Amino acid sequence: MLVESPINTSQEKECLMLDMKEAKLVIHGQHPLEGRIRVSGAKNSVLKLMAAALISEEETIIRNVPALTDVSVMAKVLNSLGRQVEITGDQCVIHAGGITQTEAPYTLVSQMRASFNVLGALVGRYRTAKVPLPGGCSIGKRGVDIHIKGLQALGVDIHVEHGIVYAEAPNLKGGHFTLDMPSVGATENLLLASVLASGTTILSNVAQEPEIQDLVGFLNAMGCKIDGAGSSELVIEGVSPSELNAVDYTVMPDRIECASFMACVLSAGGDVLVEQARPRHMTAVLTKFREMGAYVEVVGDSALRVIRKPSQRLKATDVMTNFYPGFPTDLQSPMMALMAQADGVSMMSETIYENRFKHVGELNRMGANIQVKGDVAIVNGVLQLSGASVKSHDLRAGMAMVIAGLGAEGYSSIYNLRHLDRGYECLHEKLLAIGAHIKRVPLSETEAEQLLDTLY
Repeated sequence: MLVESPINTSQEKECLMLDMKEAKLVIHGQHPLEGRIRVSGAKNSVLKLMAAALISEEETIIRNVPALTDVSVMAKVLNSLGRQVEITGDQCVIHAGGITQTEAPYTLVSQMRASFNVLGALVGRYRTAKVPLPGGCSIGKRGVDIHIKGLQALGVDIHVEHGIVYAEAPNLKGGHFTLDMPSVGATENLLLASVLASGTTILSNVAQEPEIQDLVGFLNAMGCKIDGAGSSELVIEGVSPSELNAVDYTVMPDRIECASFMACVLSAGGDVLVEQARPRHMTAVLTKFREMGAYVEVVGDSALRVIRKPSQRLKATDVMTNFYPGFPTDLQSPMMALMAQADGVSMMSETIYENRFKHVGELNRMGANIQVKGDVAIVNGVLQLSGASVKSHDLRAGMAMVIAGLGAEGYSSIYNLRHLDRGYECLHEKLLAIGAHIKRVPLSETEAEQLLDTLY
């Protein structure tokens, strides 16, 4: 499809209302899962690759692109800047050509934090940008101070006024900057700005996530010169725009989706082969699954087999989220859905975001016994959860509700699917194919009105 121009605010609200009126997920739990399930391309990578395409005026082809609403939003952001984006199946083509403006629209950037990465790309390629502060899931402050300090170290004149970031960089130059913390978003924005800066840039204490490594691979394939991917320091030799070339690149598999599917099996029970995975990116997660008593087998270099017998109860474990290679914060809420059913007392410590426990109330509605004290959740495992009507507060919390529903007794209804649609491609179809009793059904008019009342 050819992505159309962005819609206005009133149209967006109308579309959102129609979206929420569309459907809920209904799950009948405790049906074991069997078969094979395929992991899609990584949401947290493809969005950044799309933003990175702005630094080149050559054609960009990105493959293994998942069908997600976040991908559609990012395509609209690029389209609003003057780049033509065409998505067909799992292929995204960003056609050759420049941009017509360097101001990103608030109505789009406010929907999704990843779109903030156009800041670094615009500054790097066009030396100017005007980008609203980002939106996305409400899981914490997630400030942009590190982004701003890093860009200033590269000679960018940058300030924030009335929620808009203004940046000018007539003399963009290399520099040495140490991040206060290994922020993924800041690492990405600084990379996109520095690859076209004059001279050498050294970025220390950077994020080491596999998605950062994917971005570096993409940029180097385009003609950039970056060393150190996967380490805490990146060295970037600036190149000129004329040295960049067209690129055809395949996005890495989504490690968060992979672990989410495995958690579904651990909740419902069963024996499933998860294909198109990269086990080497998931060491911390696999360790915790095994601690809970799961059988996890690495099959080749691109598949994982996970087994839990329905009669086998999971064991309690303690988890602390951390930057890669630690346990990912994006899997905190899905993991808690498993802890809620485990034998014993588990402890979840959230060290990345201060507001990522909104799912606790929903899990407790399903019979979980969870108490939150600051950034720690104490989870007293119950023998079984009970089906209930619950709501998705953010993307990963929505997946936690699905995982809990698959293991719960009776029926669960999950509302506010717009979050799940942002990050999980064809979720209910994939789960249905491995034996989940799950369906997506229209909301009644009363349900739709009640849901809208809680969101506006």
